[in-house]
Amino acid sequence: MKYTIFAICLLSIISVKAQTYKFDFTSKKSTKSGYIKIKSSDRFSIDAKYGYDIQPSPNAGDKKPFFFSVQLPDGNYHITSIIGSKKSSGSTTVRGESRRLFFENVKTAKGELKECSFTINKRDKHISPNEDVSIKPREQKKLNWDDKLTLEFNGDAPLLSELIIERVENVPTIFLCGNSTVVDQDNEPWASWGQMIPRFFNDSVCFANYAESGESANTFISAKRLKKALTQMKKGDYILLEFGHNDQKQKGPGKGAYYSFMTSLKTFIDEARLRGAYPILVTPTQRRSFNNSGKIQDTHENYPEAMRFLAAKENIPIIELNEMTRTLYESLGVENSTKAFVHYPAGSYPGQKVDLKDNTHFNPYGAYQIAKCVIEGMKKNKLPIIKFLRDDYKEYNPAKPDPIDSFKWSNSPFTEIEKPDGN
Repeated sequence: MKYTIFAICLLSIISVKAQTYKFDFTSKKSTKSGYIKIKSSDRFSIDAKYGYDIQPSPNAGDKKPFFFSVQLPDGNYHITSIIGSKKSSGSTTVRGESRRLFFENVKTAKGELKECSFTINKRDKHISPNEDVSIKPREQKKLNWDDKLTLEFNGDAPLLSELIIERVENVPTIFLCGNSTVVDQDNEPWASWGQMIPRFFNDSVCFANYAESGESANTFISAKRLKKALTQMKKGDYILLEFGHNDQKQKGPGKGAYYSFMTSLKTFIDEARLRGAYPILVTPTQRRSFNNSGKIQDTHENYPEAMRFLAAKENIPIIELNEMTRTLYESLGVENSTKAFVHYPAGSYPGQKVDLKDNTHFNPYGAYQIAKCVIEGMKKNKLPIIKFLRDDYKEYNPAKPDPIDSFKWSNSPFTEIEKPDGN
């Protein structure tokens, strides 16, 4: 009897994992075979398993931003979104979970439909029935840690006709581990390179961003974030490690770049290698710390150098983000570089009574530029994953950043004036 119950439960789990959803968002009365018709009244709930979510949402053809969620188990999912409408023109930006960018400003003429496909990672905080990731109070409502996959359709006139969600097992996953300069920031105007980089890759690879604000290499491990990532890691995956900002603030016996910091990084490296994954070090982004000559001052002590030493010792690639961001900020200039960071006068966002002047954390434009720096670091190291870059990716030089006026970002409806943890 026990084995019968176990078999039934196992088959149930397998069927859930193999579930493919096909949704029809058009106003047509008829629906293609195998598709679920979505009406404006369909709201996500634990019972419904799928529907419009986060806030009261219009029909997908009403040209207003909306969120759509589906309850799913952990894993990677291939998303096929058919953007556009037979009734009107549109401009659609597609993001997932905590504002991970996948497609931006996709223009469609009236009657034109475009297929926008990508692969997204979904996870919750559970490691085992008796063990969870120690997430922070401010993470409790993060879309990255819940039990559903949430997609955001934004832009000047977002239009969605069809949505297909399929679980996939055979794509390489790129795990991102780090701090507030890497994390998927949920709210405007904050952003990090980890949530921008998926936009530049095709659907044959998947990014899983485990970074969190305020984390150092050792606290990332002690919070069981690495342990959770390892539950999904497989042979052929990659893990990018960008720490140093918060690690340098740790003082006392055994602390320091060549002591506890290096020991923690070695733990990441060893655990990845045990699973056949490829570790890659990323030196920390510079802070916006100009001297009187208009040059960036180093603020990370010997932490970047310790990472270079470890990369050479372990014979693993290292992406020199520390140096590329120095070039980027100096190229933008002392004043203009504020437009890459969270510098906004009072009143720019709801409830903001004071000026925001943060020289560590990026806004969407800055995060977008730094994501391109990371990609150039991948290319310099000749990492195999660069074969998954989209055809529209153009070679980037941090000494010649994209014009600020050319960057168009559609704000999510949620803002936060409190700065992320860490500095």
